[in-house]
Amino acid sequence: MALADLPHALLWHLRRMPERAVERGVAPAWLGWRWRVREPLETYLERRGSPGDRQVLRPPRTACAPLPRNIAARAGLSDDGALWGYAMRDVPERTIAATYLAHIERARLLFFHTAGKGDFFPALISDEETSLESREIAHRPGHAAQAAAAARGEIAVQHFDSATWILERAYHNHSHWLTAHLPKLLILKERGLLGEVLMPRTMTGVMEASIRMLGIDPATFRRFDPEQPVAVDQLTLLVTDRFDPSHMQAVRSAFADPERHGASASRRVFISRERSRGRRITNEASLWAVLEPRGFEKVFMEDLAFPDQVALMQQTRVLLAPHGAGLTNMLFCPEGGHVVELADPGFPNPNFYNLASGLGLHYWLLHAEAGTAEHPLDRDLTVDVAGVEAVLDAIA
Repeated sequence: MALADLPHALLWHLRRMPERAVERGVAPAWLGWRWRVREPLETYLERRGSPGDRQVLRPPRTACAPLPRNIAARAGLSDDGALWGYAMRDVPERTIAATYLAHIERARLLFFHTAGKGDFFPALISDEETSLESREIAHRPGHAAQAAAAARGEIAVQHFDSATWILERAYHNHSHWLTAHLPKLLILKERGLLGEVLMPRTMTGVMEASIRMLGIDPATFRRFDPEQPVAVDQLTLLVTDRFDPSHMQAVRSAFADPERHGASASRRVFISRERSRGRRITNEASLWAVLEPRGFEKVFMEDLAFPDQVALMQQTRVLLAPHGAGLTNMLFCPEGGHVVELADPGFPNPNFYNLASGLGLHYWLLHAEAGTAEHPLDRDLTVDVAGVEAVLDAIA
């Protein structure tokens, strides 16, 4: 009998056996480093640390947000939050996690990249060989190769006496960098703690440009090679809620140009994905026939340097786009503007709704018919042009 033919419950237990063995004391090395005991970072700090090892900068609280402007009731929002940790339906009343600094002794960091979309995954390992888990930081089987290579002496371990860590999964992704990482840099800058921040040896153009626009010299940072593990004697982590409204507003304020940013913003911008691999609008010509007479500009964000993207958003009153990283640039739109997201209802990502609400922007959600590509982020969209017209009439 093939493994796949076993009853589902039995198969589940068999797959859990290595993880349970590690939980019962089997050394991770014996199982090829693919499994480790997992422990939430806050639990570890309570168990092992002193009171000063967790410094709360902003306590948890509840943030309230209005419904999307074209959704009449909360029940009209998706309750599917499996991929994101929260759902569209949670955004109107969501618990914002605490912002805090954590101090850990004798920590290690492991990394791996996936093929295809090239995600970056960090894992934080304690001196007990357990995985200390926080948002977007968790041990995965993919970390085993680097751990094993280091144990065999095939790759060197980079060592720092002290360092500060801010990176999460996919730090190089445009959206993740702007919303998860820039706020952390601002917090550390305000507290004078930039000097020990670890950054990768190679950074994207957006990372370099945004850091300089914040008045930070990239040479300030310590550099590491993601192809090798990192060991730190005294590690500081900054833990935040990715969509804490106060952090999003702080980023917008830090980039604000008084000559461009404010009530005078009047431009209408349509972000096109016509040249992209996925989430292209199949009937974009029909959509553009409606948008152009209404004063919209068609923009390909990949054609604009990051400072020009920021300048454009600071002058934008209405931003319309299919779901994608370009929508993250609403971060620089003045409060009171409008964001219209064209999205696949089968992939109800709440992040842009959450971001718009935290920035004081009016959010509109228009569902589109999705294609059949295997990965939801590769599915092209067919837009209800009449529905777009109705929303634009309401905005006008």
